[in-house]
Amino acid sequence: MGVFVFLPLVLPLTAWPVARLAEHHLHPRTATRVLTSVAGVMALCSTLCLALLMVVGTAQLPGNPLPDAWSDPEVRAAVPYYEVAGKAAIPALLAVCAACARTLWRHARVRLRGRRALEGLPGTSVAVLPDDAPYAYALPARDGGRVVVTTGMLNRLAAPERRALFAHERAHLTARHHRHLLVTQLAARANPFLRPLRTSVAFTAERWADEAAARAVRDRRVVARAIGRAALVSRGAPAPALAGFATPGPVPRRVAALLAPAPAARTRPSLFTAVGLALWCAAFGTVVSAMSSANSAVTMVLILRAATPL
Repeated sequence: MGVFVFLPLVLPLTAWPVARLAEHHLHPRTATRVLTSVAGVMALCSTLCLALLMVVGTAQLPGNPLPDAWSDPEVRAAVPYYEVAGKAAIPALLAVCAACARTLWRHARVRLRGRRALEGLPGTSVAVLPDDAPYAYALPARDGGRVVVTTGMLNRLAAPERRALFAHERAHLTARHHRHLLVTQLAARANPFLRPLRTSVAFTAERWADEAAARAVRDRRVVARAIGRAALVSRGAPAPALAGFATPGPVPRRVAALLAPAPAARTRPSLFTAVGLALWCAAFGTVVSAMSSANSAVTMVLILRAATPL
């Protein structure tokens, strides 16, 4: 394995430049998909390498399940850095597994609470809750999900702004943004270096829904007013625990983007630009991370087979 086993743990740093540049220079749809893919692959590679290091670390524990031949000097010489890194990987991997399990459990609990909150309401695509607190959110489900809004929010918006709000929330459901958010949340739990990508995807997913709403209502200014007014009226209102699938993000930046011309849908920026160089850097880091983890996994399998008596 050598030093290659450690590369996926630090290569997520190569994705930091593209995280911020993608917010400003890529179409929100493209930015969300690219950043989610990069975060998911790098998180898997990082976790795999932690698991490989943990196998090395368990060889130092009494009663480990590995073969006795694992303690041969020739076998251990093929796996350097096993003493410190191997032992440290055991609690690190346990912490990663616990954090990811907690994230999945919270995600499932939010969806369950959402379904319970809508019990007894008509099975329409829009559920109106009799609540004076102004808030709205998209509740995903296997059948497509529902848009949930309170009477308090509807009473504070004009008719065009309501249409923009519904179009925004429907865009979240249609594009399955909760999946992108969940992947990046799990990736950030697996490797703290991936947290900037989680923040960026949370913003680009909102921008993606904003642009979809602008196309649906054919008026970018109406969508901008709806977003700004919804943010103002919901300020200070208790945030419902059910609205945990997406965050509103920096509202002034979203409004400013909607008041500007629509972003170009070009998905291949030139290499000789800042965002192009950042994308290639992130792609290079992702490929190297995948190759390093694959190399380490194959090496570990070969070593274990060689050390295991027939």
